Amino acid sequence: MFRYHKKSKEVLLHAPIIGKSVRLEEVPDQMFAKKLLGDGLAFVYEGDTIYAPCDGTVIMIADTKHALGIKAVNQAEIMIHIGLDTVNLLGEGFEVLVASNDRIKQGQPLVKLDREALNKQRVQLITMMIVTSRDTSLNIMQLGDVCLSDSVISLK
Repeated sequence: MFRYHKKSKEVLLHAPIIGKSVRLEEVPDQMFAKKLLGDGLAFVYEGDTIYAPCDGTVIMIADTKHALGIKAVNQAEIMIHIGLDTVNLLGEGFEVLVASNDRIKQGQPLVKLDREALNKQRVQLITMMIVTSRDTSLNIMQLGDVCLSDSVISLK
């Protein structure tokens, strides 16, 4: 009579920028390229804002503002790490627009970059989106040119 549908645990991660997605193996930092923190994608872009890849909760913001963690609605944990060696900037050039424990929606602005200040520091702003929860399987869905509405990773 009534059919109950099991809730899907799949979550789609959207591009957090407008630009290009590349495999982690292409990142010129072995910690990311060898996937020591987890699997995911990296992004090359010219914009100045990092957006939420999915609905969820902010679970971590680095004191140096260069990285943040998100718990998706299926409990998968995602880290967005902005740039290489940006921890050394001690927060200069980053404006975090959310706080820990904030509920966020896909597409919501998370971090604003001061591109001019960061370019003066000559940092590489390739940005990694890494699934850090080891019990989550992921499928890379799209490489190359991406926009905020593009689903780039499927999580289960």
